[in-house]
Amino acid sequence: MVITMQKRLTAGLTILAVIGLSVSLIFPGKHAMAETAQTKPAVPQTEAPAANLEDIAGLTAFVDGIMEEDMNRLQIPGAVISIVKDGKIILGKGYGSSNLEQATPVDPATSMFRIASTTKLFTWTAVMQLVEQGKIDLDTDINTYLKSVKIPATYPEPVTMRHLMTHTAGFEEGGVGYQIVTDPAGLPGSISETLHKHMLARIRPPGEMSAYSNYGATLAGMIVEDVSGIPYNDYIQKYIFDPLDMKHSTVVEPLPESFIPYQVVGYNSEDGSFIPGTPTFEGGFRPAGSGTVSALDMAHFMIAHLQNGKYGDGQILKPETAAFMHSTAFQLDKRLPGVALGFAEKRVNGVTLISHGGSDPMFNTELYLAPAKQLGIFLSYNGGQGSESAANLVQALFNRYYPAPEVKQPEFSASAESVQKYAGSYQFTRRNISDIDKFFNFFAQLNVTIADNKLSLGSGSEQQLYRAIGPNLFQLEGGTDQIGFLTDESGKVTHMLLDMAPEMPLERTPLLDQSKFWLILLGAAGFIFITALPGPLFFRRRFKAMTPPEKRAIRLSAGTAGWALLSFITLFMVIMSMDIMQKLSGISPLLSVSLVMPIIMAGLTLAMLVSAILVWKNKYWTALKRVHYTLVTLSAVVLMIFFYYWNLLGWQFG
Repeated sequence: MVITMQKRLTAGLTILAVIGLSVSLIFPGKHAMAETAQTKPAVPQTEAPAANLEDIAGLTAFVDGIMEEDMNRLQIPGAVISIVKDGKIILGKGYGSSNLEQATPVDPATSMFRIASTTKLFTWTAVMQLVEQGKIDLDTDINTYLKSVKIPATYPEPVTMRHLMTHTAGFEEGGVGYQIVTDPAGLPGSISETLHKHMLARIRPPGEMSAYSNYGATLAGMIVEDVSGIPYNDYIQKYIFDPLDMKHSTVVEPLPESFIPYQVVGYNSEDGSFIPGTPTFEGGFRPAGSGTVSALDMAHFMIAHLQNGKYGDGQILKPETAAFMHSTAFQLDKRLPGVALGFAEKRVNGVTLISHGGSDPMFNTELYLAPAKQLGIFLSYNGGQGSESAANLVQALFNRYYPAPEVKQPEFSASAESVQKYAGSYQFTRRNISDIDKFFNFFAQLNVTIADNKLSLGSGSEQQLYRAIGPNLFQLEGGTDQIGFLTDESGKVTHMLLDMAPEMPLERTPLLDQSKFWLILLGAAGFIFITALPGPLFFRRRFKAMTPPEKRAIRLSAGTAGWALLSFITLFMVIMSMDIMQKLSGISPLLSVSLVMPIIMAGLTLAMLVSAILVWKNKYWTALKRVHYTLVTLSAVVLMIFFYYWNLLGWQFG
């Protein structure tokens, strides 16, 4: 069974994402939603012998069938695939259109798709070239190599290149207002300029925990520049694209004039129609996501990685370097996939893959390598739910050509008490704590409940049940996906690990980070604010009989309550109505203006605190009314704590 990645991960990041991240952010794939997804059946497995990949006609017909069905079902305007096996391209084919307005079909040799975060593979390959030349040491402080940017010594342990490549450097994720650029005129002059302007905080010691990072990959690209003395764009062209005969590939933004005829247009889907989207650029974050390539060019890249660094007469890595790069470099649970140097590990039908995906608002890309099978698969889509299609197609291919062996899980019995400890809220380690990006994680949490002594994710038709198959290890009922947990010395659960996203573990959500906690508090505060609104209006006769100080106190209470409701609703609606491009490409005037409201609310809250003291000191009204007045004041304090905690008090932009 294939589960949509987009609906199984929480939003990123990310911006978060990090956002994705590129949006990968959320984030590596499309920034995902906080709920788990409904499972969708892949092409059913049969008991027939595995098909032979040497049957190119059979392979082509099989892929054609899946692509046709997926493009209709998932509203995909155009797609491309290349598959390599044993050093040869066995399939390269385009589907649909690269430009609907001009009725241009997708050409696997020349149609250039944006690959977003998959670009990182070029950056990591460049790093390993410099490692094998002795110019970079994986375990040396990266400040040794950085010339124009320096990483603060937040922790005693320095950040190393190994940490960047395994996403364990400990940086927070950011991106709101600066991650992508929609106006080419606004592209920054250099990577260094961007890193200087948007320095992200170190929030955990390096080497401790994975947290997918666009920022870390950008630092690596800066180091490639500083160590080689060659601008990043030129380095990738000279030492990767040229040796691999990748003639329709670039990391330059915007596309050079010579490539414009081959540019694939990205689309959004509206009411069943495809609307051209606004092109995006990574700007100073280009080492993390600026690539635009053709499928056959990426076939050359995959062959090089699978053939000991060699493609044709070109050698981009030594055999031992390629093997080292592909081996597990960080793993939180030995039973689950880990991360290699620049790749994420995945397991499909018992076969270990190393992979990398990428998404921006219109494009989805996935690259998979199975070194043990000498197999590589590249997929890219220019709209619709490409991530789901890629996952579906790869699973179907493996079901047909590498069927899962019969594996009987050992019997494991878990008591209801032992399973209960896993219930609760979890949030991704890939998130922000320092600026307004933090609020975009407000709903990005995964809630685990217990049903019939199993872990339950999602609800209704989207519910997924996981049964215990070992200590701190659960497997999807009717599927192969697994979830692992880490515990501390006392046995308390600290982290949750998804086998399909080893570079993005989750950790227990502290009470103050839990959206449910805040929604309960804010709901109670909102109710109290509503009860304070009619004071001067509904009790006119009593109001007229009050002293001037009492009247001022009542007006202040009603005004504060009204402003509190207006502030929260306005700010919430403004932020939540922003799409991913609006979040990452700039700070809108509307957002900036709406952030004035919490500041005014802070002044009103301070006035309420002073007024509440006077109300009790001078014994205004009855005791019950004074208690109500105090509750209104406390509600204002709660709202202000909310604004402060989620970085909505003032203009806290990264």
